[in-house]
Amino acid sequence: MGEELSIPPALAGERIDRAVATLTGWTRREVQDLLADGAVLVDGAVVVKSHKLIGGEVVELLAEPPAPGLPTADPGIPVDVRYEDDDVLVVAKAPGLVVHPGAGHAEGTLVNGLLARDPAIAATGDPQRPGIVHRLDRDTSGLLVVARTPRAYDALVAALADHEVSRQYLALVWGHLASRRGVIDAPIGRSVRRPTRMAVREGGRRARTDYEVTSELAPPDVSLVRATLETGRTHQIRVHLQAIGHPVVGDAVYGGVRPGLEVGRPFLHATTLAFAHPVTGAPVRVEEPLPADLADVLARFG
Repeated sequence: MGEELSIPPALAGERIDRAVATLTGWTRREVQDLLADGAVLVDGAVVVKSHKLIGGEVVELLAEPPAPGLPTADPGIPVDVRYEDDDVLVVAKAPGLVVHPGAGHAEGTLVNGLLARDPAIAATGDPQRPGIVHRLDRDTSGLLVVARTPRAYDALVAALADHEVSRQYLALVWGHLASRRGVIDAPIGRSVRRPTRMAVREGGRRARTDYEVTSELAPPDVSLVRATLETGRTHQIRVHLQAIGHPVVGDAVYGGVRPGLEVGRPFLHATTLAFAHPVTGAPVRVEEPLPADLADVLARFG
């Protein structure tokens, strides 16, 4: 799995099983089973279900309860479409929206909204995450391509594997980079010390990120960077930028929360998506401007 939770002050004094159940939506029994299996860590240590919290701890979830049933349609989940034809959708995902159901998020995901909009997607790809060929982190906003038909799904999965889909992001990072352009070529795998996090490490999977600084801002010293994925590893941009000493502003997991600039989430937005249409071969290119919360951050610099 690999997810981290920060214990808010309001849960100080609570038992770990109750607190995790509150934060995830899982039942206490499900959480207790995970605790018994050593799959819930508090500040890196295994604890028992009666462990009392003081607030501020980092809880790592190394596993999740058994998968829920097949996702259902939910017309209450908005689906913001930027491109559409018989085989493909390109949607703009809002920050805070989980892409597909999983432990702690059995409902209220983008997939639930997609099924309400287009029930035929249920027969496309993995039944637990129909239509989904790539993902964005919960707090990352921006463009996502969705397959509407099995033929589109197979072709898009192959295109992603062959690095034939162009995915560009805008990220605000701490500091001013030594080089305005570059390539970060470093393997990424699960962190040995913190299994819920990813890290640059020997033995990880090959990962390459191209970057270009579009502007330098101050104070505080930050840079707006356009990052292009050559590969698509979990948390790739966030991990790579941290590895070169310039974490994404607002990224609590990878060292991006610092005094002087409050964001509330990682400043990371999938701004451009380009690919050959999986059926016709025609070029498709979609761009999405920064959402209001991130645009407001830049406005603080004038």
